[in-house]
Amino acid sequence: MREMTIRLFVAAAIAEACSWAALLAGMAVKYGPPRNEVGVHVFGPVHGALFVAYGLLVLVVARQRRWSLWHTGIALACAVPPFATVLFERWARRRGLLAAPAATEHPLTPVG
Repeated sequence: MREMTIRLFVAAAIAEACSWAALLAGMAVKYGPPRNEVGVHVFGPVHGALFVAYGLLVLVVARQRRWSLWHTGIALACAVPPFATVLFERWARRRGLLAAPAATEHPLTPVG
């Protein structure tokens, strides 16, 4: 279950960054020479949903991996600037924040 949560977190980080790119392209079309708002109408809600999904997954992963409040806050703040979710995910992976927890040294023995 926890491994699936990490996969969803990574996918949400990448998808949120891609939706940022699509939304920025839609804004360029909206305010640029074509003056067409269809890109913003399509990618705005998509980006909003992925933004919320990323935020919820940050909270789930932070609880599962026992991140500090600082790490959790940074992960949530990275949802605001474009493409920062991917940078955070790479940084967290290098720091071991997304690694599987270490196995216990003393396995549980049956009682009785």
